[in-house]
Amino acid sequence: MDMIFDPALVEKNRKRAWRVRDDKALFLLDIAADELADRIAIVERHFDMAVELHGATGVTAQRILQTGKVGAVMRVETDAAFAEGFQEFKVAPIEALPLEPASANLIVSPLTLHLTNDTPGTLIQIRRALKPDGLFLAAIPGSGTLQELRDVLLSTEIELTGGASARVIPFADVRDVGALLQRAGFALPVTDAETYTVRYDSILPLMRDLRAMGMTNPLMDRSRKPLSKRFLMRAAEIYAEKYSDADGRIRATFSMIYVSGWAPHESQQKPLKPGSAKVRLADALKTAEITLPSKDAD
Repeated sequence: MDMIFDPALVEKNRKRAWRVRDDKALFLLDIAADELADRIAIVERHFDMAVELHGATGVTAQRILQTGKVGAVMRVETDAAFAEGFQEFKVAPIEALPLEPASANLIVSPLTLHLTNDTPGTLIQIRRALKPDGLFLAAIPGSGTLQELRDVLLSTEIELTGGASARVIPFADVRDVGALLQRAGFALPVTDAETYTVRYDSILPLMRDLRAMGMTNPLMDRSRKPLSKRFLMRAAEIYAEKYSDADGRIRATFSMIYVSGWAPHESQQKPLKPGSAKVRLADALKTAEITLPSKDAD
């Protein structure tokens, strides 16, 4: 399997962000935690055992407990430093889940699946760890995220060096994520996306926030050459020229894909077999049926 991301660097970036712990820069994780908790709150059932996968601060685990719909939460992280007072805690890489088959009623994944090299394999592990009719919820940064920064860094590098390298990671499309859920064997998969626009004084505080989020470039084929002051200053100029508002502040786009899927169970709704409908579509729509001429007609 070709490696897109450097797993060691992904872990290093996340641990560095944890040590810095700039709460103001963790707004995306807070948004994801609130949204996942809201979605659990409207599900008409109680989940005895939930698992939070690599949620960094544990805010998602806290929020889902506050819904009253979850009995207990076990957190899984890449390092024990992330434990943050949680007693139910396991250490594991983001692509090797330490979960027994059919051991959890609910699994939530806030903002880490976009960093997996084998996303289908990770989703299969999650589905196997769910009890029948167990629920999986995730928040995944999607296509459109940091589109302005991607364009600016590419334009700057072409202008200054005549070449280009990948400096912003690829993000999946919402339809691709839905297809991956089906491929992993989830029943009743649902995906939707929300877009958030965040404004900054310049490119520099944006890049500081990304570093504090653990979102600095972990690509295997990344450039190892540090960005020079000249590069950053020119990038700031281009960003301001192309993506600033009337007050001079720049825009940064973050697109979040929210997904849900269930471990298969015989009680779940299933699509009707072709030809099994008992009511004609024309009758349901209260309209006249129009018969089209056959291809063989003169």
